[in-house]
Amino acid sequence: MSSLGFSVGTCSPPSEQRKCRSFVSSSLTKAEAINLRSKQKVSDHELSFVQPASYGRREAVIGFGFCISLVDSISALAETTSCEFSVSPSGLAFCDKVVGYGPAAVKGQLIKAHYVGKLENGKVFDSSYNRGKPLTFRIGVGEVIKGWDQGILGSDGVPAMLTGGKRTLKIPPELAYGDRGAGCKGGSCLIPPASVLLFDIEFIGKA
Repeated sequence: MSSLGFSVGTCSPPSEQRKCRSFVSSSLTKAEAINLRSKQKVSDHELSFVQPASYGRREAVIGFGFCISLVDSISALAETTSCEFSVSPSGLAFCDKVVGYGPAAVKGQLIKAHYVGKLENGKVFDSSYNRGKPLTFRIGVGEVIKGWDQGILGSDGVPAMLTGGKRTLKIPPELAYGDRGAGCKGGSCLIPPASVLLFDIEFIGKA
């Protein structure tokens, strides 16, 4: 194969974090105003249960948006959390971060997939996300390394990926570039010989 060709969750951006802090601060100010009028000290527990009637429509919308942002952040965190690899007899290991919802790929089918390729030390050597375009190739016919064909189609104890799925593959050298490495020039290689490779793959579907 002539090319290397063979994504992720996100955290709330700083702008969202600023909104969250602002929302908490505005709640505290209202509670303090109520406390001053009632001349009673409000505990942290009471602050968590400020009556909805004390908020206007704008505050209610901000609060609702905050809840949605929090749910999205939790979902992203669950997706990016590392999971335990299952190892097949061939040595190919896989870990499903998101199980797909659509059909599995069929051998010989033209499909699209996004990916991030890393060495075991975490160094990224290639990413379709950085190029802004998924890789298009025929699965199961040798257009990609064996670890990809087996890891997407399913083989030897590895279940097939479903469209929309996100899976991390840990590919031994014999199912990748073996002792020759890849991207070698001037005595150095982008992928050193005998490298174990890690790929985060997002199976988009048929092309």
